[in-house]
Amino acid sequence: MREIYQRGGAVLNRSQSGGESGGEPATARAYRALERMIVTLELAPGSVATEGSLIERIGLGRTPVREAIQRLALEGLLEVRPRAGLAIASLHPGDWVRVIDARWGLELVLARSAARYVTSEAAGRFHVAAIGMQDAVVANDVLAYLEADKAMDEALALAAENPFAARCAASLQTHSRRFWYRYRTETSLAEAAGQHVLLIQAILHGDETAADQEADRLMTLLRAHAEAVARRWT
Repeated sequence: MREIYQRGGAVLNRSQSGGESGGEPATARAYRALERMIVTLELAPGSVATEGSLIERIGLGRTPVREAIQRLALEGLLEVRPRAGLAIASLHPGDWVRVIDARWGLELVLARSAARYVTSEAAGRFHVAAIGMQDAVVANDVLAYLEADKAMDEALALAAENPFAARCAASLQTHSRRFWYRYRTETSLAEAAGQHVLLIQAILHGDETAADQEADRLMTLLRAHAEAVARRWT
């Protein structure tokens, strides 16, 4: 199964990407590696890790790992407990609804702005994300879907030209992926991928109204899943 969150989050082959992400700063690589481990529950919710153990697991130096930990703490994905280690954020089913509600308005702002300002570079990233999602559905590859979903979010942030909204949305998107990975259903992969592709199409057509509507439908879909989880698990 493919490793997720490599090559800047895009689903690219070597000829498209120009090789591996060796030029990415060490702090960014540390962040991506730790974020992936948290999202995919490799670092289990509620577990405790140490800075040293994370350095050993991802094979990067103390400074980039420490900086990545600080960012993850600010985003609420872990808690730094002096002399007691790093507590990985717990997953409470009812919180998924709260994450979606906080994310909703930001996604509409980003979608409208992306449709207005999308560039050829961003369009290429959207195209790669859409193909990645479709391939993941065909292969029933959940990790590949998460990779493509992150690529979609990064394309949206690039196209929207609104770093304030994009920065606020990024951590909520990560929390949402984590909940989705934990509580997804057998049918949610194709359904979610299909709605993402409709949003991408609206953005690439430069249709702000349609982009707003498709983003709203996507959030509605995700909230319905979150509500079902809350009812089942609480």
